[in-house]
Amino acid sequence: MIAFSTIFKYLSLIGSFTTIGTLLSMGFLLLDVEGKLSTSAIKLKRLLWGSAITWAVGTVGVIIFTLANILGQSISVALDPTVLRSFITQITLGQYLFFQVGIALLVALWAFRVQRVMSAVFLLILSLIGLVAPIFQSHAASSGSHGLAIGSLIIHVIGLALWVGGIISIALLDPEDRPIAVPRFSQLALWSAIAVVASGVINAWARLDFKQAWTTAYAYVVIAKSIATVILIVIGFRHRKNLANRKSIDWKAFSRLVLAEAFIMVSAVAMGAWLSSNQAPNRPTRPKFDPAVAVAGISTPPPPTWSRIFFSYEPDALMIGLLITAIALYIKGVLVLTRRGDSWPLGRTVAFACGVGAIDFATSGGLGLYAHFAFSYHMVAHMILGMIAPIGIVLGAPITLALRTLPQGRNKAESGVRGTLLAALHSKLAVFYTNPIVALAFFDGSLFALYFTDLFGSMMQSHAGHFFMNIHFILAGVLFFHVIIGIDPNPRRVPHLVRIVIVFAAMSIHAFFSVALMSSTTLIDKGYFASMQTPWLTDLLADQKLGGSIGWAMGEIPILLALVATFISWVKDDSREVKRIDRNVARAAAMGKPDELAQYNNYLQQLAQRDRDEK
Repeated sequence: MIAFSTIFKYLSLIGSFTTIGTLLSMGFLLLDVEGKLSTSAIKLKRLLWGSAITWAVGTVGVIIFTLANILGQSISVALDPTVLRSFITQITLGQYLFFQVGIALLVALWAFRVQRVMSAVFLLILSLIGLVAPIFQSHAASSGSHGLAIGSLIIHVIGLALWVGGIISIALLDPEDRPIAVPRFSQLALWSAIAVVASGVINAWARLDFKQAWTTAYAYVVIAKSIATVILIVIGFRHRKNLANRKSIDWKAFSRLVLAEAFIMVSAVAMGAWLSSNQAPNRPTRPKFDPAVAVAGISTPPPPTWSRIFFSYEPDALMIGLLITAIALYIKGVLVLTRRGDSWPLGRTVAFACGVGAIDFATSGGLGLYAHFAFSYHMVAHMILGMIAPIGIVLGAPITLALRTLPQGRNKAESGVRGTLLAALHSKLAVFYTNPIVALAFFDGSLFALYFTDLFGSMMQSHAGHFFMNIHFILAGVLFFHVIIGIDPNPRRVPHLVRIVIVFAAMSIHAFFSVALMSSTTLIDKGYFASMQTPWLTDLLADQKLGGSIGWAMGEIPILLALVATFISWVKDDSREVKRIDRNVARAAAMGKPDELAQYNNYLQQLAQRDRDEK
């Protein structure tokens, strides 16, 4: 049964990686024609459809054999409609796997309808989400260092998908298209390789018992996969070296090297499929049962003190990976500007760094650790993620930096990465989200949807739910403050008076939410914090009321700062408008022309004289 499970896992992985690589080529590597797919990209539609179908079939097989393995029964039992329906609708792992099947089928359904680069990029993001969804309930989820193991494995799989998928798609391109796609993919492959190696080492450290693991078959496969990865890195280094002088490249020999690289990658994926189908020899678990580890994957920390809050660290590898990527891209953008002689305000860089640091403190730092165990600390983390960190991110102007540094089209007809970002900023979806009412609804309205329904308790129960809740806090805050005090270009120009009204509305709604939370006589977490059995937290309701008061106090200050900033921006804009009018008047006077006010007074005098003449 394990052999068949490995085969279907391999089909799922190779199908998903090829799907992602094909969408990567269509969206970024090949040329486009003013945002539309080129003829070369359109040729990949059949490959996209076939790889998505392979992905779906492989994942269906994974579902069946996983269920049979869990039940310890034959395939016929797992194929029973009632049993199968219960697994994909009631068990989290089954739900995630079924979600992955849905994503694969959706991509297959839209494969022949994709016409624009934006559509390919959207399907690429959707495919990456579908690929990593089951990892939240994989073997790593039950091992030690919960956030570190799961996050590093997700980064590992995403890096592999972009790296392996990109190589497979390039190997299947027409020979005349490879010189176009390979140079741009080389940059991405370098970052992907670094992510794969770093995340693989971290995941092995978090999960494996090094004293006993190296005599097992699992360890031998890990070693073989590591050797394959090293070979691939060496080949990638040769690619970059050859690309340094594109005019002397022997593209036929280069193509043979790409095919060899693709073969090694396919073999590495097969080894990865075997590893994911077998339980790793994990680190020894603690003999004493800890309900916190069972619920949140984290051991109960000692009672909070100022030093423990500021200096404890429980890494959430996935969030750290996202923050490192954001910092690396920001720094690269600043360096690109500096090398071409342009300047970038230091204050913006500092603001962005402060925002990223605040996010890390509220997710992986001591505050993020204690936020798992007490609602009051969760609310502090929420306020930092939703109201303090977004101000730093918005004032860092990352979109402006991206527009100034992203590569232009490789020919006159291509929009390029920068053109794709511009198209996204001016899309109907962007116009909708930057509506002040919509931004306010996400910023404050989502508070009621989250905390006064069963959603909060359900999301706190899982690593995926907790992660996406934090992402929502960050994005909702960034959207709101971008509309109110944003430096980056906005597809919808919002008058200052409207911004002030929205800020006052946000203050009122947030105060109402906090008062409602403090007045609540029942717990809103649906038993989550009680299940943790935290010894230093005795009165959960009092802690919940404290969280409401903290939310009120911490929420009003950033909004007030946004209000002050809006007033200052209004005054500055009026001052600039007055100066502009004065310059126009002076220019008109220098040319011997009357200014606009004199022209208007003369017009009124003519009307009055005409009325007198008619009488």
